[in-house]
Amino acid sequence: MVAELVKCIRTDLDCADICTSTGAVLSRHTGYDANVTRAALESCRTVCKACADECDKHAEMHEHCRICAEVCRRCEQACADLIASL
Repeated sequence: MVAELVKCIRTDLDCADICTSTGAVLSRHTGYDANVTRAALESCRTVCKACADECDKHAEMHEHCRICAEVCRRCEQACADLIASL
C-alpha cells in the first residue's frame, strides 16, 4: 500500500525534521529571540496538525498511523501552549 501512503510518509518525514529543529532551537541554554522561538513553534504546530490530519486518514487500517496522529496532536497542543506563554 505504499502508493496510498506516499503523502502520509512525506508528511511524517517533514514533521520529524521540523520537530527536531524546533527541539534544538528550544533546548539551547543561551538567550533566545521570542520572535524566532514563536516562528519555530508555529511551524511545528502547523506541521504536527498536517501530519495528524493525514495519519488520521489511515488510522483505522494502520496502528502506527493512529499512534502518530495521537502524538502529533499532543505536540500540536504543546506548541500552542508554549506560544501562549511567550
